Amino acid sequence: MKSRLSCLILAAALAPGCAHDGTTRDYVDRGDYEATSYEAGRMAKRASTIEDFQRAAMRNRSVLEMPTFETTPGQLIASVDEALGDADKRLADLGRQNTRTARFSSTVKKMDDILYPVVATTNRLDLIQESSMNEAMRETAAEQGVRLRKWFVDLEYNEDVYKAVKAFDDMHKRGQRPPLQGEDLKLLEDTMRDYRQAGMHLNKDTRDRVQEMQKELSELTTRFSQNITNASKTLTFTREELQGVPESFLERVQVSDGVYDVHPNVTGEFVSIMRNADHEDIRRKMKTERYSLAMDENTGLLDEIVRMRDEIARTLGYNSWADYRIEPKMAKDAATARAFVTNLVQGLEPKFRTEIEAMREYKVADTGDAGTQINVWDWRYYRNKLMEEKYAVDTEELRNFFRLEPTLAGMFEIYEEIFGLKFHKVDAPYVWAPGVDFYVTADAETGEPLGAFYLDLFPREGKYNHFAQFGILDGKLREDGRYQRPVVALVCNFTPASGNTPSLLTHDEVETLFHEFGHAMHSIMTTAKYVKFSGTSVPRDFVEAPSQMLEAWVWDVDVLNRFASDWRDSSRKIDPGLIEKMKAAKLATIGTFYRRQLSFAMGDLQLHGPGEYKNSEETFNRTLGEVFFPSPDGTHFAAYFGHLMGYDAGYYGYAWADSIAADMATAFEQSRNRFMDKNTGMRLRNEIYAVGGSRNVNESIRVFLGRERSMEPFLKSLGIGN
Repeated sequence: MKSRLSCLILAAALAPGCAHDGTTRDYVDRGDYEATSYEAGRMAKRASTIEDFQRAAMRNRSVLEMPTFETTPGQLIASVDEALGDADKRLADLGRQNTRTARFSSTVKKMDDILYPVVATTNRLDLIQESSMNEAMRETAAEQGVRLRKWFVDLEYNEDVYKAVKAFDDMHKRGQRPPLQGEDLKLLEDTMRDYRQAGMHLNKDTRDRVQEMQKELSELTTRFSQNITNASKTLTFTREELQGVPESFLERVQVSDGVYDVHPNVTGEFVSIMRNADHEDIRRKMKTERYSLAMDENTGLLDEIVRMRDEIARTLGYNSWADYRIEPKMAKDAATARAFVTNLVQGLEPKFRTEIEAMREYKVADTGDAGTQINVWDWRYYRNKLMEEKYAVDTEELRNFFRLEPTLAGMFEIYEEIFGLKFHKVDAPYVWAPGVDFYVTADAETGEPLGAFYLDLFPREGKYNHFAQFGILDGKLREDGRYQRPVVALVCNFTPASGNTPSLLTHDEVETLFHEFGHAMHSIMTTAKYVKFSGTSVPRDFVEAPSQMLEAWVWDVDVLNRFASDWRDSSRKIDPGLIEKMKAAKLATIGTFYRRQLSFAMGDLQLHGPGEYKNSEETFNRTLGEVFFPSPDGTHFAAYFGHLMGYDAGYYGYAWADSIAADMATAFEQSRNRFMDKNTGMRLRNEIYAVGGSRNVNESIRVFLGRERSMEPFLKSLGIGN
C-alpha cells in the first residue's frame, strides 16, 4: 500500500490499494501500449457507452458514477473546501443528537455516510498528486492532502461525535438496542477499537497532546514521501562501461554516440544495470546512488518520525509503535510479527548460504580471486548468470514472448473466465493524460456493471514511477439504498517500444501485472456495505495475499501459452521445459529473495520497536547487514524506503501474506481445471474479494479453503518444508 491516513472509521480505505516501491520484486518502470487486433475486435463488437452502463447499473439498484477530476489548483482547493465544509456540518448534527436516543443508523453508520465524499476527494487528490502532468497540480494536491490528513486526525478527537457513538455502544452492550450482526457489528467493534487507539479513553490533556503529534506526524510523513517522489539522479556511462547490458536497453538510454544516461531512481533502469552490467564498479556505483537517493532530505526527517511515533505509542499505553500499528492486523502484536520473521530468517539460513556460495563460484571464475565475496551489488548479476548458465534461462530472450498488448489482452481473458466477468473498453469523459484507457467491468452472466478502472500504462515526467492501484470511488451502500460501484486506477510503467522492437515484458513484469490487476479486481468485485470494509480494505498483513496468489498463474505454461508467443514468429510458443527450468532456477535462489525481503521487514520492526530514540541509518543498515548484505558505505536506504510511510511496522506483511497466498493457491492446483477452474474462481470472488474486510479474514480464508490455513505450502515453495 502506498500511504495511510489517520482516520477513525476509514483508516484502511483511504490509501491506494497497492503500491510497490521496487523493494518487493523487480518491478518495471517504463511503458508503451498499442492498439491490436484483440482490442480492435472487442471495440468493434461493443456499442456501449458509459451512459449505457450507467443505465444498466440503475436497473440493478446501483450507481456507476464517473469521477469528476479537477483541472486547476483553484478547483482542487475548492473541492476540499466543499467536502470538508459539508462533512463538518453533518458531523456537527451527529454530535448534537440526544445521546439517549442514539441508534446505529444515527451514529456509526451515519459517520460512514458522512465521510464517503471526503474519502473520494482524498483518493482523487492522491491520484492527481502521483499522475498529473501539471507540476502545480501535483504540488497543490500534496498540500491539500496534508490538510485532509490533519482534518482526519481532528475527527478522531471530535468529542461530540465520540460521545454519541459511545452512548450507542454502551446501550448496545447493555442490551438496550437491537443486537447487531455481521458487518454492522464489525463496524461498531472496529470503530470503538479505533477510538481506543486514538486515546479517547484518556484525559483531555493527554488526548490533546496526541492529537497535535498525530497532525505533525502526518505532515512529516507527507514530506518524506514527497522527497522520495522528487528524488532523481542521472549517471552517464560509456558503452564499454555498460558491457553486458542488452542492446534494447542501450537504445532507450542513449543520448549521443557512445554516451548513455541511466537513472538509479527509475526502477526498470536500475534493475537492468544490476542484472546485466559486467563491470562490478558500475554495479557498485549504481547501487550506491540508489541507496543514497533522498538521503540528505530524509535522514533527519526519518529520525524525527520514528521518535514521534514512539512517543505517541507510549503515550497511548503501547510498548512500541509496532505494537500500536499491528494490533488491528492479523498478527495482532509486534512479538508475533517478529517471531514470524525470525523463524523464517533462521529457517532459510542454510539455503541462503548455499545459494550465495553458488553465486560466489561464478564470481571466483570471473575474477580469479578464490577469496572474493558476493556483495549487495552483486547478487542480482550472479543470480542472472546462474539462471542463464546452469538453468539455461535467458530472461532477455524470454521477453520476446511477452509483447505488452497480447499479454494484457490475455490476462483480461483469463480473469474474465475464472471470475465470470466481462471487460468493456469505453470512452471516458476525462482522462488525465494521453494514452490513459478506461474499462467497465460487468458480470458475465447478468451484464450488471460491477465497477470500472483506468489504465495508465506509460511513464512521464512527475508520474509515480512504480506500480500502484489507486482507489478513486470506493464501493459502498449509499444512503439512498443504491450501491456505489467502485472506480479505480492502475498506475503502471512499462518498458516502451524502441525502433522496430515493440514493448516487451520480462516474466517478472508479467507476474507484476497479474498481481496488480488482482488488486483492482479485489476493489471492483466488492459487495461490502461500508467503505471501511470495501475491497482491499482488509488487514494490511492480508491485503497482498489474494494478489500474490494470482502470481502463480504465470508459472503455469498452459496459462501462459494462452497469450504468449514470440512476437517475431507467432507460431512459437513457450517450451514447457523452459518453465520447469525457471521454476528450478526460482527455487535455487528463492532463499536470497526472501532474505532480502525479511531484512527490510526486520529493519522496519527494529525501527519501530521499543525505545525513544533510534538512529535510523545505523539501525536499518545494521539489520540489512545481519539478515542480507551490508549496504554500500555512506548510504542510507531507509531514507528512500517509501514503505516506511504507510507500511510502517507492516513490511513483514508481504511474507505473511505470501504464506497465505501459497496455501490459497492450492485450492486451484488441486481443482479439476487447475488455474482456470471456474468454480474455484467464483469461490475466490465470493468468499475473499466480495466480502473484503466485512468479516474476519481468518473466517474468509477458512471458508475459501474449506479448512484451517497451513504454512506447509509456503515452506515447501521455499524448499525448506516437508
